[in-house]
Amino acid sequence: MSNYAHDGYLVVDNVLTSEQLAEVRAEATAICRGERGEIDGVVPAAPGEPDDDVLRRYLCVHFPHKISKVLHDVAVLPKIADALTGVIGPDVKMMQSMLFIKAEGKPGQAWHQDETHIPTRDRSLTAVWIALDDATVENGCLWVLPGSHRRGYLYPDREQHDVRFDCTKEAHGFTDDNAIPVELPAGSALVFDGHLLHRSLPNTGRHGMRRAYVTHYMNAGSLLPWFPPGADDSMGTVDHRDVVLVAGEDPYAFKGITDVMRPHVRPAGEGGCVR
Repeated sequence: MSNYAHDGYLVVDNVLTSEQLAEVRAEATAICRGERGEIDGVVPAAPGEPDDDVLRRYLCVHFPHKISKVLHDVAVLPKIADALTGVIGPDVKMMQSMLFIKAEGKPGQAWHQDETHIPTRDRSLTAVWIALDDATVENGCLWVLPGSHRRGYLYPDREQHDVRFDCTKEAHGFTDDNAIPVELPAGSALVFDGHLLHRSLPNTGRHGMRRAYVTHYMNAGSLLPWFPPGADDSMGTVDHRDVVLVAGEDPYAFKGITDVMRPHVRPAGEGGCVR
């Protein structure tokens, strides 16, 4: 794991078998057709509507593991758990999943650090980005800035209106001369640190989707102050508990598990970004 400590990321080959890959792709289609339950922003597909037409309507669905056993089970696969315990430690919990579709012409996402959006008290946030199609420069693979995690510094972010990107904010205050693309074969995964600067560019190819399943994890022994404290909490003790234990033990299991996050579609940017 020395390269991970230095660079902030590592590639895990063959996380999904060919059979699992086919199952996850089929599940992604079922989710976008509205066949797995209600998702804010998803319009159920009409009978006979082609799958590709349905998939092209969406860029990203957040929290699909909440309504899909297939995607829940992928998030806790032993091969993923082994990689996570190697970089986080023996106790690991998951708090978020995202299903990216990214058909031809769909935008990428500007430079950002995941820890800006999901704060962990011990800097343990880790992403697992599984390619469901071959991820290439042409179709919008991830780009990373190796080593940008090591300072533990969160760069400021700002609104952006670059047509290459979706509606999320962009980090700034650094140079990206050393950025590199991470091309992945379908079924492999990129594991990376929550402070690592990364982005993706649009799918400019004419060769179909660039689908990916992305999940976020952290040390189960640390609190997750994802949202402001309630009336009876202090900032020091607030702890988001809509989580899934992936490996080891959860020292805060006595608090129970909540079910508050709901699947929804991320705005892609067509027609402008309204916040």
